[in-house]
Amino acid sequence: MVPAWLWLLCVSVPQALPEAQPAELSVEIPENYGGNFPLYLTKLLLPREGAEGQIMLSGDSGKAAQGPFAMDPDSGFLLVTRALDREEQAEYQLQVTLETQDRRVLWGPQPVLVRVKDENDQASGHQAIATVEVSIIESTWVPLEPIHLAENLKVLYPHRIAQVHWSGVDVHYRLESHPLGPFDVDAEGNLYVTRELDTEAQAEYMLQVWAQNSRGEDYAAPLELHVLVMDENDNTPVCPPRGPAVSIPELSPPGTEVTRLSAEDADAPGSPNSHIVYQLLSPESEDGVEGKAFQVDPTSGSVTLGALPLQAGQNILLLVLAMDLAGAEGGFSSTCEVEVEVTDINDHAPEFTTSQIGPISLPEDVEPGTLVAMLTATDADLEPAFRLMDFAIERGDMDGTFDLDWEPDSGHVGLRLCKNLSYEAAPSHKVVVVVRSVAELVGPGPGPGATATVTVLVERVMPPPKLDQERYEASVPISAPAGSLLLTIQPSDPISRSLRFSLVNDSEGWLCIEKVSGEVHTAQSLQGAQPGDTYTVLVEAQDTDEPRLSTSVPLVIHFLKAPPAPALTPAPVPSRYLCTPRQDHGVIVSGPSKDSDLASGHGPYSFALGPNPTVQRDWRLQTLNGSHAYLTLALHWVEPREHIIPVVVSHNAQMWQLLVRVIVCRCNVEGQCMRKVGRMKGMPTKLSAVGILVGTLVAIGIFLILIFTHWTLSRKKDLNQPADSVPLKATV
Repeated sequence: MVPAWLWLLCVSVPQALPEAQPAELSVEIPENYGGNFPLYLTKLLLPREGAEGQIMLSGDSGKAAQGPFAMDPDSGFLLVTRALDREEQAEYQLQVTLETQDRRVLWGPQPVLVRVKDENDQASGHQAIATVEVSIIESTWVPLEPIHLAENLKVLYPHRIAQVHWSGVDVHYRLESHPLGPFDVDAEGNLYVTRELDTEAQAEYMLQVWAQNSRGEDYAAPLELHVLVMDENDNTPVCPPRGPAVSIPELSPPGTEVTRLSAEDADAPGSPNSHIVYQLLSPESEDGVEGKAFQVDPTSGSVTLGALPLQAGQNILLLVLAMDLAGAEGGFSSTCEVEVEVTDINDHAPEFTTSQIGPISLPEDVEPGTLVAMLTATDADLEPAFRLMDFAIERGDMDGTFDLDWEPDSGHVGLRLCKNLSYEAAPSHKVVVVVRSVAELVGPGPGPGATATVTVLVERVMPPPKLDQERYEASVPISAPAGSLLLTIQPSDPISRSLRFSLVNDSEGWLCIEKVSGEVHTAQSLQGAQPGDTYTVLVEAQDTDEPRLSTSVPLVIHFLKAPPAPALTPAPVPSRYLCTPRQDHGVIVSGPSKDSDLASGHGPYSFALGPNPTVQRDWRLQTLNGSHAYLTLALHWVEPREHIIPVVVSHNAQMWQLLVRVIVCRCNVEGQCMRKVGRMKGMPTKLSAVGILVGTLVAIGIFLILIFTHWTLSRKKDLNQPADSVPLKATV
C-alpha cells in the first residue's frame, strides 16, 4: 500500500486522541463580520465527566481571556460576542480548561488560536479554516470532526469549505451527499457548498469523498465528512397563549408552583439559538418591602410563590420575558403573560363588632318574645360560603330565659326573651354569645372577639301610686291670705309607700303644696279671682323610691265671696324660750281656746305666719293638726332676745291673730337657757372697783415716796455736821 497524506482545511475542530494532550486549535474569523451575534466559532469535545466541572476560558499562561470571547457551558461552543477589527488586534491566544470548584483541572488546557482575517479575503466565508495534517495508513482515512456551517451565510457561492489531497499519485475525486445537498468537489479536492443552507430544510449532511485513479478505480474507502448546519438566530421565542387565570389559594407556602412556562423557538433544537431562559418583569418588589411575591426559574420557566404573602381577591398579571441565546446580548425575546387569581380560604374567624353590650334594663313584666339586643359580627373572608356564621349562647342562660334569632347569611343576631323575668329570682343576667364559622377554619383559632357579653338588669315592677280620691275639690274665699290651708292630699295606702307631691298647670301661681305632707296652701293672695269661678290644677304624686311611677289627679278650687273682715283679736300666749344656735326644739301654738266654735269642735283651723318678711325668714310654722301648729327657728342663728311672732289663725271666714312670745337665748349642754344676770343693789360696779383699787395703790405710792424722801434728807444732814461738835460721852 502506498502511504498518502491528507491535508484538510475546515472549520471544525481537529480530532484529539484520547490518550494525548489536546493539540492547538486554529480558528479564523473575518473582521467586521456583519451577521448576528453571538457568533459560534467551534465546538470543543469535552469529556463526559465535564458535567461535574466548570468550563474556564482564559488567555495565554492562565491570564484573563482577551477580547469578547465566551464559552457556552451547555453546548461547549466557543463564541464571539461582537465584531472584531484586525487593525486593533490580529489574533487572540485562548485556553480552555475544565476545572472543579477547588481549581483541580479535569481536562485541558486546550489552546485555541483565533485569527482575525482581513476583509479582502472573504472567500472562505465566516467560518475560520484550520489546516491539519492527517495520515492515511493502509488506504484508510482518519475520521474527522464534523464540519459546522452557518445557515443563510451571506458569501459568494460556490463557497469552499474544505480541501482533500492525496499525495504521491494523480487522483480524481468524486463526492456523494446523503441526503442530496448543495455540495461539490473539484479536481484539486476542494470541497464547496453551492448555496445557502437552511436548518429547517436539512440540519445535517453526510458527505463521502472518493479518491479514484484514471481508470475510475477507488484507491481506498471514501472519506466521510459530517456537515452540521449551524442554526442562525432568526426566530423569536413564542410564548404559550394566555389562558384562564391560575387560581392560587391564599396563605400558600413559598415555593408553591403557580405555572410552568414553555416558550418555543423555531431555531434548531439543541442549538444556542433555541436555548431559552426566563426573567420575571413584573410585578416588581415595592420599595421598603422585603422579598418578592413571585419567582421564576430562568431555566425551566417554573413560576413559584415568593416570601411576600398574597391577599385574597388579588388579580395579578405576571409578565415573564422569554429570551433565546440563553439571554445573551443580540438575541430575541418575547413577553409571556400569566394571570394569577388569589382565591380566598377560610382563614379569618368571625368577630363581634362590640364585645360588651348594656346594661339593658327590662321590667320584669315584659312579654316573652321581646327583642333584648341586636349583635353584629363580621368576617374578613371574601368567599360568601366562608362568611356564614353560627351563633350560640355559651353561658349565662342556664334556665333558657333567652334565645337567639338570626338569618343564615346575615351577620346580625337578635337576643330575644323566651320566659318571664323575675326580679326576686335573678335581678340581673350576663348572657355570653359566641360566634363561629360554619365552614372549617384554616389557620389560627377564633380570637377574643368571638364572644360578646350582654348585661340585662331586671327592674322590679310596682303599680303606680294611688291617691285616696280620684278628684279633689276645695272652696276658698277670694280674701284668703297667703299660707291658708286648703286641703291635704293623701295616698290610699300611706303606710306601704311614701310619695312626693307637686302641682302642674298652676298658671296663676296661687297655690303651693308640701312635697311630703301633701298640704295645699295658698301661695299668695288670690288677686284677680272672682267669686263663683273655679281654678283647676293637677296634683302629681311620684313614688319616692321609684320616680318613674307617678299618678295625677285634678284639684278644683271654688272661689267664694269674701266675708266681712272680722277684727283680729290678739290672743295672749305664754312666753316660751328656744335655744340658739338652733336645736331640735319648738313651740306648740294652739288656736284661740276661748273661741266658741273651736271649743265646740268646729275645725279645722289653718295657721300661718304674719306677713312680716323678717318673721317669715327667721321662723317656720308647721301645722300639726286642725287645732295646733309647731313653731321652730328657720335659721341656724337668731339674735338672743325676746321675740314676738304674729301667727294668723283662720277658720272659714274668720281669722285670729296670736302673738307668740318666744325668748331666744343661749343654752348650756343640758339645753337650759342661760339668761343675762343684772347688777345686785349695793354691789360696786366693775368701774368703781377698779377706781378704788387704783386710788389705794396711788396713796400707798405717795406714802412710800414721802418716807424715802425724809430718810434721805436726814442722812444728808448727819454727814454735813463737824467732828468737834460730836458730844462726848459722859464719864460716870
